[in-house]
Amino acid sequence: MGAAVAAQAVTAGHHVLWLPDGRSTATRDRAEQAGLTCCSSLGEALAASDVVLSICPPQAAEDVAHEVAGHRYQGVYVDANAISPQRMDRIARTIRPGTTVLDGAIFGPPPREGRTCRLYLAGDEHAATLVTQLFRGTPVDTRSAGETTGAASAVKMSFAHFQKTARTLAGVSHALADSHGVADLLTEEATRMTSEILSDPDYLPSVAARAWRWAPEMGEIATTLRDAGLPTDLAEAAATVMNRWKRDKDRADLPLAEALDHLRDTNP
Repeated sequence: MGAAVAAQAVTAGHHVLWLPDGRSTATRDRAEQAGLTCCSSLGEALAASDVVLSICPPQAAEDVAHEVAGHRYQGVYVDANAISPQRMDRIARTIRPGTTVLDGAIFGPPPREGRTCRLYLAGDEHAATLVTQLFRGTPVDTRSAGETTGAASAVKMSFAHFQKTARTLAGVSHALADSHGVADLLTEEATRMTSEILSDPDYLPSVAARAWRWAPEMGEIATTLRDAGLPTDLAEAAATVMNRWKRDKDRADLPLAEALDHLRDTNP
């Protein structure tokens, strides 16, 4: 993703620097294809840069920020990694003072012709405008998440929680169906499902109203999974969540805000 985003800045006419030291051959090839310019040191790259884009595995985000902070960088630092708002806040405090920090989050595929990604930015409006100008006319669609640090990361965490857990659930479900020789029937039933689960939250009170009977069903699912030698964690976790809605039995007319608030209550 990093090389693909950087390539779009190059396409827009900007000079993009990177550090080859310690990087793999594959990474070097991607950087060359993207038209990036090598620098001999981080200090050299920072001294020549108005904007730093940090796009790396989430576990490395703070290490990168600490390295940049050690050089007293004075430009705009965009952390566009898939990290929690809490980690983003730590990074912002690590980088400052002297640096304008933007909280960023990337959605969608690596950008190229015909494929657009969205880069949400939260923080200083002037700095966000500068980053937007870097990608003007490219498949990187920058969007505002407001001025509160952590807001863009919160959007990312909320979406990724559903997207990646749903795919993991699908893997376990297909493995379970395969164990019993009914994979084709599962796929057939899946074609009848709605595809708007995340985009239509108004249906959630009806889920809360039925959670009292869905939670025990999760226990039965966990038993079935265990017998098939599959992990039961997701089913058991779903039951734990559903139990927070047990007070909402048959209350399908519950206001959405109240249903969501009940999920935050650790003593339902």
